[in-house]
Amino acid sequence: MLYMIVTTDKPGSLALRRATRPAHLAYLQTLVDQNRLFLAGARPKADSPTPTEDGFYGSLIVAEFDTLAQAQAFAENDPYAQAGLFSNVLVQPLLKALP
Repeated sequence: MLYMIVTTDKPGSLALRRATRPAHLAYLQTLVDQNRLFLAGARPKADSPTPTEDGFYGSLIVAEFDTLAQAQAFAENDPYAQAGLFSNVLVQPLLKALP
C-alpha cells in the first residue's frame, strides 16, 4: 500500500537540511532500488524550481510499505529526522485515484 510521509522543517534549519541531504538521498535510494518509491521531493518556500535562502516548508515522500508501522519506522530512521530537521512528521495511508 502507498503511504505519504509529510514533514515540516524546523525554522532556521536550511544549513542542517543541506548538510544532511546526501545521507537523506542515499537513504531514499533504498526505496528506489526496491522499486517502492512513488515520489519524493522538498516543499520550497519560494515559488521557484531552484532552492533559495528562503528554505523549505519540509518534504513529501510517497512510497509503498506493507504496513503503517513500517512507513513510520522508515520516517523515523530518515537521516533528516535523525538529525532533528523536522518539527512535525505526518505518516498516513494514501489511495491513489488518478492517473
